[in-house]
Amino acid sequence: MSLKSRGTNAERDLVHKFWEVGWACFRAAGSGSTSFPSPDLIAGNNLRKLAIEAKITTESRKYFTAKEILELKDFSEKFGAEPWVAIRFFRKPWKFLPIEDLVQSKGSFCATQEVVERRGFSFEELIKS
Repeated sequence: MSLKSRGTNAERDLVHKFWEVGWACFRAAGSGSTSFPSPDLIAGNNLRKLAIEAKITTESRKYFTAKEILELKDFSEKFGAEPWVAIRFFRKPWKFLPIEDLVQSKGSFCATQEVVERRGFSFEELIKS
């Protein structure tokens, strides 16, 4: 299975998780391939709206380009949503981080598995907070 297919399937997994708990969610197919900011997922209920950039990895850290994070922030501000990153490390459950918890480096942002385990929210924590 290609990396793109794995990423798409992971995003679809999150869409199903949100719908199963009564939230609306959709995947923005082709996010990142348009000139306008577009997160991977938009989820919400009658109280909250979330804009999510989702990634999976087999490594111990995941990098996001500065463009991805700046566009997520821009979209979220315009749409009135909370910006989050969702990360699933190999054989681990999804974890969610607010973008403020990412570490900025040269032209990118990073989430290490250690930081995600310590500061990240589980799916259940995310939808209750």
